[in-house]
Amino acid sequence: MRVLVTGGAGFIGSHVVEALMDRGHEVVVFDALLASAHTRPPKPPADQRWIVADVRDRDAVADALRGVDAVCHQAAMVGLGKDFTDAPAYVGCNDLGTAVLLAAMAEAGVRHLTLAGSMVVYGEGRYECARHGVVRPGPRAAADLDAGRFEPRCPDCGSALRPGLVGEDAPVDPRNVYATTKLAQEHLAASWARNTEGGAVSLRYHNVYGPGMPRDTPYAGVASFFRSSLERGEAPCVFEDGCQRRDFVHVRDVAEANAIALEAVRERAAGTFTAYNTGSGEPHTVGEMARELAQAFGGPEPVVTGEYRLGDVRHVTADSGRLRAELGWRPEVGFAEGMAEFAKAPLRTPPRAA
Repeated sequence: MRVLVTGGAGFIGSHVVEALMDRGHEVVVFDALLASAHTRPPKPPADQRWIVADVRDRDAVADALRGVDAVCHQAAMVGLGKDFTDAPAYVGCNDLGTAVLLAAMAEAGVRHLTLAGSMVVYGEGRYECARHGVVRPGPRAAADLDAGRFEPRCPDCGSALRPGLVGEDAPVDPRNVYATTKLAQEHLAASWARNTEGGAVSLRYHNVYGPGMPRDTPYAGVASFFRSSLERGEAPCVFEDGCQRRDFVHVRDVAEANAIALEAVRERAAGTFTAYNTGSGEPHTVGEMARELAQAFGGPEPVVTGEYRLGDVRHVTADSGRLRAELGWRPEVGFAEGMAEFAKAPLRTPPRAA
């Protein structure tokens, strides 16, 4: 296939490009090379065609789609950002950009899509109360967080809850601007599939980490924050009490999931949209991750600060069994192995100052 990879010069996108080429596909890289992700424009490899443009540029997208068989849409603003003033940028990049791309695909007759989704669409993960069974706690109150009460309680009786794995059929409940835009992207993709008889897959990424993560930016992930601190000789600062559960999945495994999904979507019935959780299947706490990374790096031990971000959720780990069963994907990089590699791997240099 000839595949257009939007955001193909970015952290995850560049690994997706490599995975696709390893499987024999021709790749066209489409990337705006924004300063928030790239300090200096990288040089395109000789075996790749690069288009430097914004995904909201209708003419550029239409030109990029000529001769393309499928699209892997990675271009997006990620992370929680600085504060709510980032909302217009998130909506513009993620939702308007996706709408422009899908409209151009509809016009060009390109009918196969994989989308970089996110587990943040669920809000909090799955919880069970001993008395009331599966429950859905609401957003945590600032007063509780200020008092160090980080665990959600049963909304019916106030009892302690047991976190578990959330499946793709769970109700969605985005808790911040980024999460809201990622859910909107999925709705747009599903609408596009129905209206064009195309096929779309959203891979709901967990906490992706690995070589090439950007450093020292509010738009990076927690693994990058910790690694950047260690490079400065500082202890990683772990928010809350460090016991919040996540699934840290290596970027090469995520890239391989994209390649497999893109090949599979060509065989799907027309007009279908499917979401797949994409995680390692090994939940760990943020504190565990910080300690593992600090030990592998040889830096200072993490410091638990008790600070919090109001848009964060406590526990979210999902069941990736559907992706494994239906598409045959298996993560290859274990937690300890991945963190040991990441502790020494190169990061992207800080973005240019505004």
